[in-house]
Amino acid sequence: MVRANGAVSLRELARVVQTSEVTVRRDVRALEAEGLLDRRHGGAVLPGGFTRESGFPQKSHLATAEKTAIADVAAGLVEEGEAIVVGAGTTTQELARRLARVPGLTVVTNSLLVAQALAHANRVEVVMTGGTLRGSNYALVGSGAEQSLHGLRVSRAFLSGAGLTAERGLSTSNMLSASVDRALVQAAAEVVVLADHGKLGTDTMFQTVPTDLITRLVTDEPPGHDERAAMELQALADQGVQITVASSSGTAAGGGPSSGPGPRTAEGGPSGRQHRRDVPLPGQRGRHPGAPLRAASLTAAVDPAPADRPARVADLRRR
Repeated sequence: MVRANGAVSLRELARVVQTSEVTVRRDVRALEAEGLLDRRHGGAVLPGGFTRESGFPQKSHLATAEKTAIADVAAGLVEEGEAIVVGAGTTTQELARRLARVPGLTVVTNSLLVAQALAHANRVEVVMTGGTLRGSNYALVGSGAEQSLHGLRVSRAFLSGAGLTAERGLSTSNMLSASVDRALVQAAAEVVVLADHGKLGTDTMFQTVPTDLITRLVTDEPPGHDERAAMELQALADQGVQITVASSSGTAAGGGPSSGPGPRTAEGGPSGRQHRRDVPLPGQRGRHPGAPLRAASLTAAVDPAPADRPARVADLRRR
């Protein structure tokens, strides 16, 4: 299945071999140890993540519940009347669907999927960059896209990517996508990264946002057995990144300079129903985000393994 599609979700693997996702995850880890595949974003891909990138059809089926939870929380960070940039990706596409309810919003994007999600939002203005269409992720890239961002200033950039580490920050597998993402970052006062736990600790070929430029990370809670993701979250927090962890119940626990000495609850989100609980994480330095820029300020050119595990791993290897 991985050879045929380039990527496959844990949910699909569990369905095919008729077992639980937890069990499949253990087996995928064993196959990764043999160098037969790489674990990515709630699924598995062919080995060699530094050079390969899954297309939109494959990525759209990976970590869907996590992306939904992340998008719900990220939408609560956007205020009425803001001007923002939203990069390409399946997680940012989920965010865009929720931004359609924010009045007076201006969204600058190089993503056809983001623009499509906002196309019928009467109270949202969408500004597309120029550039050359990259069909694998429906994004505009190249010098035309980068030049159209010169002179732009917005409050926040919402970006996704292929991997995130405390050492290198956000990265992606494609040079053209990375270059446009860097231009989007330069236009924003704050940078919000949207990344599910499967991307934590993953390093890919081209750096897009160094860690010291990331204001906030919105992610989902890693499973208890995923020590790599938990360690990466702590390392990011130690470098001053504000961490907001979304859960499937629609709440989020976060950390940051504004969290104060204990938990607090804040109303947010376009519908006023999204709750976010901010809990301070250790080691965060005092970096306070600036006041949001409004649309009017937009200036731009634009448990043990079961006995049947060996047979099941062999079955997955054949697939």
